[in-house]
Amino acid sequence: MDTTLWSCLLSCLLLFIADAKHLQQQTGPITCKVSRATSMDLSYKHLSKVPRNLPRNIQELDLSRNNIYSLHDKDLEGLPDLCILKITHNGLLDISPSAFLGNIKLQLLNISFNALRTIPELSLPDLRVLDVSENLYGSYYLGKSYTSLLNLAFLALGSPQARSINLTDFASLHAIPLQSLKLSSGVEMKLYEHGSIAQLTMLQELTLHMTFCENPEIFGNILQDLNKTNAESLTLVKFFPDICNVSNGIFAGFRSLGHLKSLFFYNTWFNSSVMTSLVRNVIQSPVKILSFYNITFAQDTPEGIHIPNVPGYNKPGNIRIIVFQTIHHYQYNFPLINVNVTLFPYLNYVKFSGTGMSILPCNLISALPSLQVLDLSDNLLKGRGLWWPSCSFSNVFPALKELYVRSNKFVDLQFISNHTYEMKNLNKLDLSTNSLRLMGMSSWPPHLTELSLSDNSLGDAAFSYLSPYVEIVNLSHTGITALTQTAVSQLSSLKHLFLSSNSISSLPSDLSLPDLEELHIHQNIINTLNQNTFEGLPRLKRLKAGRNPFACNCDIAWFVTSFNKTLLTDWPSDYTCSSPHDLAGMALENYHPGWVSCTPWIQAVISVVIIIIVTGVLGYAFYTFDGAWYLQMLWVWLRVKRRGYQEANRLRAAAFKYHAFISYSQKDSEWVDTQLVPNLEAANFNLCIHERDFVPGDWIIDNIINCVEDSYKTLFVLSQNFVQSEWCNYELFFAQHRALSIQQDSLVFILLEPIPADSLPKKFLKLRTLLRQQTYMEWHKDERKQQVFWTNLKAMLQVADKSMVLERVAKEVTELCHLLNENE
Repeated sequence: MDTTLWSCLLSCLLLFIADAKHLQQQTGPITCKVSRATSMDLSYKHLSKVPRNLPRNIQELDLSRNNIYSLHDKDLEGLPDLCILKITHNGLLDISPSAFLGNIKLQLLNISFNALRTIPELSLPDLRVLDVSENLYGSYYLGKSYTSLLNLAFLALGSPQARSINLTDFASLHAIPLQSLKLSSGVEMKLYEHGSIAQLTMLQELTLHMTFCENPEIFGNILQDLNKTNAESLTLVKFFPDICNVSNGIFAGFRSLGHLKSLFFYNTWFNSSVMTSLVRNVIQSPVKILSFYNITFAQDTPEGIHIPNVPGYNKPGNIRIIVFQTIHHYQYNFPLINVNVTLFPYLNYVKFSGTGMSILPCNLISALPSLQVLDLSDNLLKGRGLWWPSCSFSNVFPALKELYVRSNKFVDLQFISNHTYEMKNLNKLDLSTNSLRLMGMSSWPPHLTELSLSDNSLGDAAFSYLSPYVEIVNLSHTGITALTQTAVSQLSSLKHLFLSSNSISSLPSDLSLPDLEELHIHQNIINTLNQNTFEGLPRLKRLKAGRNPFACNCDIAWFVTSFNKTLLTDWPSDYTCSSPHDLAGMALENYHPGWVSCTPWIQAVISVVIIIIVTGVLGYAFYTFDGAWYLQMLWVWLRVKRRGYQEANRLRAAAFKYHAFISYSQKDSEWVDTQLVPNLEAANFNLCIHERDFVPGDWIIDNIINCVEDSYKTLFVLSQNFVQSEWCNYELFFAQHRALSIQQDSLVFILLEPIPADSLPKKFLKLRTLLRQQTYMEWHKDERKQQVFWTNLKAMLQVADKSMVLERVAKEVTELCHLLNENE
């Protein structure tokens, strides 16, 4: 098999194997699909028995950590669909043989951490996962009912009182396709009958939580039986307790195993001599994965772990992966290690995490010829600890492709970047969670394409220290406050950018990263997403932008309605509204703004249509209800008011005998006598009428002149009769002279009927022009309009105060004659 492929397969296996084991213990190979609606959690409820009247459709039921001491015949009979049942930590003492007769669909049963004195008989044909560990039975014997468990794949047994394994214990499982067996007593085994585990011919994984200090030969017998099965994985939990003196030959059985591929040690004590013996024997076995988790190490030999060669064995070892995760040092000094790296020609994955390492051993890890992945996370390494100057490196990491040094003590990014040139094949470097500082410009090799600087206080300047060749960069939680096109313009090869957990408030609208495929910006302070931003990301395949304080308004509406949600890895659960206040907490997928309210061109069209309609309606109403006439009257009234204020001072000095002189045709006298005069004199206006107020015996021209000059206003009642009247024309002439020379607003025109201005005689040319400019008042038969007519007319005449009216000096007769001669 290709070395690179082996690296990928074994790396993935290593990363997931611990979680897979835990998951299998919890769910195993069950096939029922449980939904939230059919799952019920009744743990921590202080129950003393199984509650009655539970919903019949329940598929998963958790009764853990209560006080249920017994399971009786009818406790679970009303749950025919039950698939998963957990009753742990209850102090359970007894289970009736018929307790599960009504639960034939049960696939997972976890009754661990109780006080069962015997392993219960079970008749569950579909049972796949059974955990009866951490109870108080004294034997591992499984009754005849277990021969019917034809689907059982995972079995966990364990009791501190069961210290022996007999041949008959697992006899009922001979025909069962059991894949995983866990024996967890936590104590020293006293007896193992040869052939017991060999009966489990389909076994693939074996976990032993027990010690063999006093009887190491038992472990050898188990290994012999294990070789007769198909088991490829062996997990040993607390294999040696603290300071356990055992013979180095306890591991000899590994060499004869033909199928074992993975060997795991958990919570175990080791000294240097035992570790040396283990490694020498594992090298000669088919084991490819060797892992140690949470171990305690003590050095009991002066040379420490010393494996310069393996006596009598000249073949290369098969180990591909070695893991040391969390080492507790029994002594205060670091262990001595002297290992011939040629014994590990296929080793391509090494992990030393949580070991307290501060200096990389010289010519050991760095000299491994096939090492492709090195994980030194959670240690105390600094720059010169990884590149120790006292070491005379002849070949530095010749095949290394991925280096993980997160959670260490690295400081100088420039120093690290310069030394990456020595690792000719390095393409991935993880420096997250260190104490990095930007001391000088960094220089990165072209072959480094993936870089993680997350969880370092770098700030916005971090972009300037990146390699132009980088394709994947992680700057999450680095204190970045702004993302600009200028900052990323040099990253022309960028395909994956991670900027989560920063303080970025917005994305630039001119962002242009043509090759970017993945962008993470979740947990920032972004309140809106600009549509133009994503136009510069044509190859974007994955976006994670949740957990930002989004403002639910029209700016985000396009994202809710138009953005391709298949690109979002965290939609919709992580997208909520932060503002406005009334929408805070609402899921963004439920925000549906009005299409019209968030589309400007539609708003413009609707506004124009509304204006046109309103204008049309108002125009129609204006025309129907004589709006022009009312508007004209309003303008007259306003003009009178304004002119009244403007001429107030001038008029105070003037004195008039009459408010108005009324000029009209004798043929219109009926309207004057019945309408005009009574209404005005009822309002206390003093009027001059020729029939009543002309002085008898005086020349009629003198009477006209005197009345015009003694009146504040001259009021003309215009009609066709008026135009034909000779005397009315005289009156118009004198009023015209006064209006043009003395008081321009002294003329008031009342139209009894429409009279075109052009119908006036040509000798009244100036008056005809004035009439076109002058506001006149029309008399209507409509009573509503008549009320407006009287109000405006009275307003025109109110300016003059009768108490101030005094007779003015008449104009010189010669001036009158001159005017008459001028118009003849």
